[in-house]
Amino acid sequence: MLCLTAGQAGILIWNSVSFQALCGIVYIYDKARLLRFWFGLKPIVLFFKPETVEVVLSSNALLEKTFVYEFLAPWFKQGLITSSGLKWKKRRRLLTPAFHFRILDNFLPVIDSHARYLADKLRGEVGSASFDLVPYITLCSLDILCETAMGKYVGAQKRDTPYVKALNAASHLFGTRFMKPWLWPEFIFSMTSEGRTFKECTNAMDAFTRSVIRERKTYIMSELKSGVGMEEAFSTDNFGAKRKKAFLDLLLSEHLSDPKFTEEDITEEVNTFMFAGHDTTAVGMSWALYLIGQNPMVQKKCQEELEEVFGDDYSRSLTLDDVKNLKYIECVLKESQRLYPSLPYIGRESSSDITVNGYTIPSGTNCMIFTYMLHRDSEVFPDPEKFDPDRFLPENSAGRHPFAYVPFSAGPRNCIGQRFAMMEQKVVLAHVLQNYEIKSLVPRDQLQLTAEMVLRSYNGILIQITPRRHSSS
Repeated sequence: MLCLTAGQAGILIWNSVSFQALCGIVYIYDKARLLRFWFGLKPIVLFFKPETVEVVLSSNALLEKTFVYEFLAPWFKQGLITSSGLKWKKRRRLLTPAFHFRILDNFLPVIDSHARYLADKLRGEVGSASFDLVPYITLCSLDILCETAMGKYVGAQKRDTPYVKALNAASHLFGTRFMKPWLWPEFIFSMTSEGRTFKECTNAMDAFTRSVIRERKTYIMSELKSGVGMEEAFSTDNFGAKRKKAFLDLLLSEHLSDPKFTEEDITEEVNTFMFAGHDTTAVGMSWALYLIGQNPMVQKKCQEELEEVFGDDYSRSLTLDDVKNLKYIECVLKESQRLYPSLPYIGRESSSDITVNGYTIPSGTNCMIFTYMLHRDSEVFPDPEKFDPDRFLPENSAGRHPFAYVPFSAGPRNCIGQRFAMMEQKVVLAHVLQNYEIKSLVPRDQLQLTAEMVLRSYNGILIQITPRRHSSS
């Protein structure tokens, strides 16, 4: 195993330059299969080959998240991302049914509505020489998450709201702290302006979430006291109008059935869902549209698939069958996540000694899956820099190492919301591509990638759009 001492590697700050430098080091030491380096004062073992990644992600000795996730504890407390041991297992078992296809069907009208609004809003950029796509996609994703998670319409795409500002600021500050090792100790971070702002933002979001929970619980309890059944009570909003169940409703239902699952537990999981879902999904959609805008033939095939699914009726709402039938667009999204995974690395900490490729990884070691480079393994993905959605056709995926491609992690602690994320991304791409031809303006070799907690383009994603039809989606 290659060991980079502090003198050799220095303190790696994960900005654009050092991220690319680390990629280069991995290429050089490809045959070593493992890499150890220092990040601040933390020794990290980097994994970027399928057989070593499998050991890490499937091992029961590596169920704990790495130290970075401790930065989220003041916000999430013991939510699904930050909890461990028996509490994590119980919470995971409880939440998994919330992401079953039958439940996701309830979320589809909300996703469809906000994606449709995004397509309309983009008309304001028709004729622009260029614009950054990312803010538009991010606000759309926030609208979707607020309504599916909390049943609360916030109108992020229409106006600035305190909750949206706080969520964006907290997400940015989390990434900033990650890249500055001197801010890792909580007692130092809490005394800085960044730490104070982070606390203000998380307190504001926590208060908003709690108020939504109390408001919803009060309404449900009043309905139950009036003799309305549980299912009927949850099928209406706080003013009695019909609506689909939100993630919060599923948690409240559990709370009312089992008081051991408290309002505090609900708050933890709603906050976790909001943070984990908005940035990763928004960045994933943005990268997919960027790559589509770089590849006219892929764009044409996506639009042909949409025409097959919708015919001439672009005004109708998407159904779950429509989403399932967008098979090529799903391949596009998967290939996009291969090249530009929303999470360029996944962290774990070993709770006991493990052996990988003949090397002993001691208990307490911080292990990082370098997803970005794992997905560029030429042994698995020939011509790895080529954007080729056909890689993910069933006949081309057969026999591929199951841990060669892990955009949503894998093993026991994989992403619980990956079906939700894929559905959201398909619907948003469908509405954008139904309405516009996209042209990406920055060649791939000129991108400046920066990896905070998600993989971004330093200068955003600049595109041009041309209308495909005059009517709204």
